[in-house]
Amino acid sequence: MAKRRRLTAPNTADLEELEAGFAAKPALNPFEASATTPPIAQVAAEAATLNGMASVTDRVALAQDQGDAALWRDAQEAGLVAEMLPINQIDAEFIRRDRMVEDEEAMSELLESLRVHGLRTPIEVTRDGDGYGLISGFRRLDAFRRLSENDPRFSTIPAFVRESGSGQGAYVSMVEENELRSNLSPYERGRIAVLAVGQGIFDTTEAAVDVLFAAASKAKRSKVRSFAVVHEALGDLLQHPVALSEKAGLKLASALRGGAQAQLRQALAEAEALDPKSEWAILESAMNAAPSPNKSNSRGGRPKQVKPLPPVSLPGGGDVLAELSSDEVRIRIRLKGVSEEDVQELVKQIAHRLS
Repeated sequence: MAKRRRLTAPNTADLEELEAGFAAKPALNPFEASATTPPIAQVAAEAATLNGMASVTDRVALAQDQGDAALWRDAQEAGLVAEMLPINQIDAEFIRRDRMVEDEEAMSELLESLRVHGLRTPIEVTRDGDGYGLISGFRRLDAFRRLSENDPRFSTIPAFVRESGSGQGAYVSMVEENELRSNLSPYERGRIAVLAVGQGIFDTTEAAVDVLFAAASKAKRSKVRSFAVVHEALGDLLQHPVALSEKAGLKLASALRGGAQAQLRQALAEAEALDPKSEWAILESAMNAAPSPNKSNSRGGRPKQVKPLPPVSLPGGGDVLAELSSDEVRIRIRLKGVSEEDVQELVKQIAHRLS
């Protein structure tokens, strides 16, 4: 029977010598300078390192995505992101338009440009219930509607969705665009100021002019106010208002402030269909025939306001027209075949009604 050998624990010096020997042992790869590491430990370390790097990368990407999303929302809320909107959801008459006359030749050029190049400048709209109200871009929207009749590509249009509503901001945007792209006529400037007051956007015409044409000089705003006077007094009777030159409009405004409104309205009301030249001749004749105003009333102020009332059609043809001022009511009846007795009876009935 073999004799068992007694084992003795190594001393500290022997263990230190063994550890030094392992540390000095060369690696299997002669080109590898680092000490050999157990494979499982190396794999675990590499996995941990890669996992940490991925986490950092993901956090950076997430932060960037969140920042981009916030910027996108801010830009969208500010109306700086164009959206494709169905043209049948856009109300072109959401606010009163400043442009009165459209140039068909220019429209033909726009249609051809859209066919070839598409729309480069989106329109501007604001949310209106389930749809949108047009702020600026009336001609572009009109062109898209014409083109969509034969080409489905134009059934939607790029648009900036603003939050300006139907208030002052909407009118300012519309006027600014038309002033930059193609100047409004002097009459159109005055007219849109009056219309904005009529819709309750501004309290007075003066305030409307100051806001809508804030970038204009004081002299230019004064001229716009003069054309506003012309529109208020004669707008419903003028057949070619856009044709009025700046000089002609200022002359009309001066005559109106001097008390010639009644004569000018009567002259226009009695005129038949006119061309621009003939209409101005009638206005000049009425101004020359009007009595000269007193010096005390010749400067400043506004003309006596005469409010035209909606005409009433008669069943058998013709209509009744009326105008109201602070101290006068004018009634005009356009009707053929009325006898003198009928007129006398009508006057008596009016007198009895007002007594």
